[in-house]
Amino acid sequence: MSETAKTAIVTGASRGIGAAIARRLAAEGIQVVVNYASRPEAAEQVVDDIRRAGGKAYPVLADVSDPVAVAVLFDQTEMEFGDIDILVNNAGVIQPGLVPLADTDIALYDRLFAINTRGTFNTLKLAATRLRSGGRIVNLSSSVVDMRLPGYAAYAASKAAVETMSAIFARELRGRNISVNCVAPGPTATNLFLEGKPQGLVERLTRQAPLERLGNPEDIANLVAFLVGPEGSWVNGQTIRANGGII
Repeated sequence: MSETAKTAIVTGASRGIGAAIARRLAAEGIQVVVNYASRPEAAEQVVDDIRRAGGKAYPVLADVSDPVAVAVLFDQTEMEFGDIDILVNNAGVIQPGLVPLADTDIALYDRLFAINTRGTFNTLKLAATRLRSGGRIVNLSSSVVDMRLPGYAAYAASKAAVETMSAIFARELRGRNISVNCVAPGPTATNLFLEGKPQGLVERLTRQAPLERLGNPEDIANLVAFLVGPEGSWVNGQTIRANGGII
């Protein structure tokens, strides 16, 4: 391991956007911890892909909604790679299709906020003291916060909370030279996004952006790589909507 190598934790990195982010950061020479809560085979595949390409990666099982598991995630990262420089909060869940607020049961509400909001809170809380000075934090939100689509009230609310926490946390880290930003993807062609959606809705969302396509995970990974790299060092406390102009 190089003495100057940076280390990143990417939560929810076994598939979709998280996997693309892990691979992209590894391609930049960053040592990556691939966090997952299920699907160990998928996480191992991401790690194997990175290693075969000459990068360094290590899988760690942790449910980010559990603060004890998050502490273990940070401990294992430090044991494997040393000090932590980058945290990417990608782990998240979405509603099973459109669910109006009046039809949203407490179990779904609690699951959305447990992973999307409390999970981000848990990692940020530790990052405040365990990220190396000069580090970078990127939290994943969603453009649905501003799209205000009927049927996404609880999900959008869970991500709006992430955006607010991020902006405030960026100010609370004054003096540490750590930036905190959000990336808010629009409709992106991942299994998580496509699952449970009628084909007509997918086609409508595909046409809605002026660029007339869904995003792909690499679009988001490239933006995250910019924010955690030297060229993105002056961007702080912002939410960047990566959605092809859909809003």
